[in-house]
Amino acid sequence: MNMWYNGDGGKADRRKEQEAMKQGITIQERLKDLRTERHLKLEELAAVTGISKSALGSYENDELKEISHKNLVELAKFYGVSTDYLLCLTENRNHPGMELTELHLSDSMVELLKSGRINNRLLCEIATHEDFVTLMTDTEIYVDGVATAHFQNFNSLLEVLRGQVLSQYQPVEEDAALKALETMQVQEEDYFCQVTHRTWDAILHAIREAHKDDTDSAPDGSNAMKLIKDAKKAMAVPGSYLDVFTALMCTQLQIRYEKLSEQERTVLKNIMKKTPAYKDSPLSRMKCRCLGFYPCNGILVTLIQFSSTQI
Repeated sequence: MNMWYNGDGGKADRRKEQEAMKQGITIQERLKDLRTERHLKLEELAAVTGISKSALGSYENDELKEISHKNLVELAKFYGVSTDYLLCLTENRNHPGMELTELHLSDSMVELLKSGRINNRLLCEIATHEDFVTLMTDTEIYVDGVATAHFQNFNSLLEVLRGQVLSQYQPVEEDAALKALETMQVQEEDYFCQVTHRTWDAILHAIREAHKDDTDSAPDGSNAMKLIKDAKKAMAVPGSYLDVFTALMCTQLQIRYEKLSEQERTVLKNIMKKTPAYKDSPLSRMKCRCLGFYPCNGILVTLIQFSSTQI
């Protein structure tokens, strides 16, 4: 679940702590994370700490298991963290009791971090990513206007050259050289938006990839994927769109449409034809079966409409 991430395939000199996206973490999870990030088996940890394998296993899996003071101190000493960190009373491994003044945080920032309105763990991962310093540097250059004069001088030079071309050669408006001098001008805002956007995308992509196997991440069997799967299955049903709609409703009701007799299907179709769900469905307005995006899109809309009524 929790993991270490270095952002560049293992080339970085330091490792950055990578915690799950959820806001909280249990003592059991913390103990297991500390052990697994060191690639230790329970037997190996027991050998170096002198704590029995069974006790260590129960600490990681049993919420009701109390850790003795002696073993708590021994584990904290081995992992090089405070006992408060082991007990999830702090998120700081190496900086217990640091004064807020040393961090230069404003009151509003401290209040935001304490409010629970944002995911502080995710914020920490973003800020400790190797490209975040680059993002902040580019942002600071833009906000402080450090490069403004350089952009203005460059664009002014191009405009002067463009003016000389116009006065000396009087080219037509569509002249390629004239157009090139015009398009070469760079707007400061556009430039920094592109640069910071590219860096921000790289950070988010790296963090998402690092957490793709987390238990808290969206599973492959999410509702959206199920709707798409049901829509594809419905497209394979022979007959009219009323047959498709009936098969869809059977899927939602966990009835195996293919196992029904012809008589049962006919009865169901006659009932479905009278329902508002079918009358409001895009499928009711499709007269002939054809392949393509629109029929499949209509099936998805029907599924979404039906699903929303069940919430």
